[in-house]
Amino acid sequence: MPLRPIRRALLSVSDKTGLVEFANGLARHQVALISTGGTATALRDAGLTVTEVAEVTRFPEIMDGRVKTLHPRIHGALLALRDRPEHIEAMGVHGIDGIDLLVCNLYPFEATVARKAGFEETIANIDIGGPAMIRAAAKNHGWVTVVVDSEDFATVLAEMDSRDGSTGPTLRRRLAQIAYARTAAYDAEVSNWLESEAAKSGDRSPPRRRAFAGWLRQSLRYGENPHQQAAFYADEEHRFGVATAQQLQGKELSYNNINDTDAAYELVAEFDPRAHAACVIVKHANPCGVALASTQREAYANALAGDPVSAFGGIIAFNRKLEAATAEEVAKLFTEVIIAPDADEGARTILLTKKNLRLLLAGGLPDPRADGLAFKSVAGGFLVQSRDTAHVTGADLNFVTRRQPTARELADMLFAFTVCKHVKSNAIVYARVLQTVGIGAGQMSRVDSARMAAMKAREAAEAAHLPESRTKGSAAASDAYFPFPDGLLAVAEAGATAVIQPGGSIRDEAVIKAADEAGMTMAFTGMRHFRH
Repeated sequence: MPLRPIRRALLSVSDKTGLVEFANGLARHQVALISTGGTATALRDAGLTVTEVAEVTRFPEIMDGRVKTLHPRIHGALLALRDRPEHIEAMGVHGIDGIDLLVCNLYPFEATVARKAGFEETIANIDIGGPAMIRAAAKNHGWVTVVVDSEDFATVLAEMDSRDGSTGPTLRRRLAQIAYARTAAYDAEVSNWLESEAAKSGDRSPPRRRAFAGWLRQSLRYGENPHQQAAFYADEEHRFGVATAQQLQGKELSYNNINDTDAAYELVAEFDPRAHAACVIVKHANPCGVALASTQREAYANALAGDPVSAFGGIIAFNRKLEAATAEEVAKLFTEVIIAPDADEGARTILLTKKNLRLLLAGGLPDPRADGLAFKSVAGGFLVQSRDTAHVTGADLNFVTRRQPTARELADMLFAFTVCKHVKSNAIVYARVLQTVGIGAGQMSRVDSARMAAMKAREAAEAAHLPESRTKGSAAASDAYFPFPDGLLAVAEAGATAVIQPGGSIRDEAVIKAADEAGMTMAFTGMRHFRH
């Protein structure tokens, strides 16, 4: 595919960012401009000469503008192969002049959904003519240059400037790929919105086909390991987190950084910042320290005390604006990433001394109760499920032992169970005074998870020169039921006095009996939190 001169361009956009500057650049190359409605008005107001689409089609816009570009004189002009005699003959017979450049972005459907507009307004913002033209131009990229993003305006003009008003095959093919990805993402968003609307009406059957799309947020040096390629894409969910965060300093984020930071921020968002300052420290996608306190600095100190060895080189998340007093303490530890909704000037200044530390400001907290989808790849396909938005309160608990919990035990039980939701299964979490004191993650046996968490607690106590492990008098949470009394007994051996677990085992009575004999209080939630 050789160079193709651009002599005639069709511009039809909703987002007019950079439009006038680009059109002026085209005019500099004597490109004839065709346009529609508001785009034509904007160009004329800028002093440019424009031909209305209706003049080209010899047919007026009808049905409130729904039908204007869906016409053979537009699509024939985009799809014609200029080296095919029969195509040239058809163009002559039907009065079709070729279009060499299409500039088109789409009705703002995603933005309309994001601001929760009504059903009819959202339907009205589904573009039909735009995607049809984009697909036609992209298919015929051997002859036609297609632009769907204003960020490509400068590239196209630079190419035209260097190639005497033409574009080369490499650029046209790259722009065609971008164009098809854009229409695919657009259709995916429409499809998923319609699916969510159907679910509101009670139809919760899985859709026959499911589409996902995203835009490139960051190219990554590699994936989980150096031999794997990776990139970070953002979707249209507008959920506060790594994808919305502004990185103020530090090295480029890695694949593992992003994954771990997401795990930390989703967990810290579980805790209402109006009630407590919360801190979460994550290592390899699992929390190693979590705490709530009246001050942010105290929350950080308590989270760090839970497992100071694992915290080295970890990810730290806060549910409130990062304060200078907290930043001063965090700066004493080697940390990969800090993420918070915001940071005060004192905190920003203090952390500037840590050149390799990445400081991310997400702009807000993700809503832990908001519906959404989670998915993962498997060989030949992918699994999709709704996000785990379930939350347990004291009113949801069924106390199954003779002894009822104290107020402190109850608070620790609920806190531990919330943390457990974010720990890889099998998971056991010990908590005392709203801080984790031992976490056992990802073991094949629940007994091993209980013992590992107790071991970590003992090691932390020895390092802090405490007389005994802080699992003594703690509350223990399990993400799933205890299938046998042995797991419960391991928790009791660690010194826990309260247990919270889903219940539902055929051996529940044996587990309850073991708890009663140990003088423990135990609650069933009726809710499991596997995290694989």
